Amino acid sequence: MTDIPRSMEATSGPAAARVDAERRTLPRGVWAIALVIATEFTLFASLIATYFYLRFRTDSWPPDGIPDPSVVMPLVLTGVLIVSTVPMAAAVRAARAARRRAAWWLVALAAAIQGTYLGLQIHLFTDDFHRFSPSDDAYASIYFTLLGVHHAHVAVGLVLDAWLLAVLAFGLTNYRLLALRVASYYWYFVAAIGVAVVFTQIYPSL
Repeated sequence: MTDIPRSMEATSGPAAARVDAERRTLPRGVWAIALVIATEFTLFASLIATYFYLRFRTDSWPPDGIPDPSVVMPLVLTGVLIVSTVPMAAAVRAARAARRRAAWWLVALAAAIQGTYLGLQIHLFTDDFHRFSPSDDAYASIYFTLLGVHHAHVAVGLVLDAWLLAVLAFGLTNYRLLALRVASYYWYFVAAIGVAVVFTQIYPSL
């Protein structure tokens, strides 16, 4: 038996990198995150479809008394979220080259950017909440639901980042390298869906 099928025994950086380089099939973790992304894509597609269904059944969108959504800040923050995927991708490349320390710092950089994004988004979300309520009308309800679900996904990603930082601090194994790959795919999805969410959010102002 070769070392490749016994990938769980790759408990050092070089061994994990070698297993990853010589792998001939996608690991189960990649298929699992693909399934998660498919289900979450369906969730967001349903929410965005609901938004536009309600919009085209309503004459005034947003209703009178609710200001049109701002454009500049949401677009800037979405750009920040997209930029955060760059250090995540670099972290995966570093881990595949058995450079654990570099991978750790790149994940930390990504987490700092993503945490800043979420903090600023929560500030904007809270500010909106003080001006109108989800119970006011259909617009407010779908607006807060869509943004809230997206922010929750970012928060889940930050939990994944924190776990990666904790385990990578103690070494690089095949399991941890795979976890890093899976987390990076999750962040690619969150950034991509963030683009759809922000353009839905600012649609009335376009």
